[in-house]
Amino acid sequence: MKLISVNVGLPREVAWNGKMVKTGIFKEPVSDRVMVRALNLDGDGQADLTVHGGLEKAVYVYPFEHYDYWRSELPDIELTLGNFGENFTTTGLREPELNIGDHFRIGTVKLMVTQPRMPCYKLGIRFGRPDMVKRFLASRRTGFYFSVMQEGIVGVGDTLELVSRNENNITVADITELYTREQDNPDLLYRATQLEALPKSWRDYFQKQSLR
Repeated sequence: MKLISVNVGLPREVAWNGKMVKTGIFKEPVSDRVMVRALNLDGDGQADLTVHGGLEKAVYVYPFEHYDYWRSELPDIELTLGNFGENFTTTGLREPELNIGDHFRIGTVKLMVTQPRMPCYKLGIRFGRPDMVKRFLASRRTGFYFSVMQEGIVGVGDTLELVSRNENNITVADITELYTREQDNPDLLYRATQLEALPKSWRDYFQKQSLR
């Protein structure tokens, strides 16, 4: 499990559908070691803090393994690391194998897996494709978020070490499955409502779904 790219970027205004939109999705790789703080990385920022960033979405991670899939799906787009707006591009960390609440150490930073990424229309802006949000969610290649348990410094080439595994065994992929409601799984739905490592907004959402 390795960090192969650290990507940051500050919000900028771009033209989209005849108007100017402010977005922080444009990230670029950096070569220097970077300070990871409770809310984001140094040199990074989010435009709409009501839905992006915050303690439970401090670091967005995208598996490098997914890039091959997208290169075949989007052959006309030249993909570079950071294209999905991720802060960390990693190897060895995939959504079906990561439990919500798993703890990791990298460099001098301690992190916890909190949730999958649910895309907004700004992903479409990044790729110049209005259908990108739908395709991204359908692919189940969502990436995931870390919260920062201990601030510190990371850099390209650092190894991610699994410190502890959450015993509830609800994966990042499980949460995406519940959100899309492709399968009726009341047991998993109930367990998700009780999962303290999952942000309250998700637990509240699943609680409402369980009452339907």
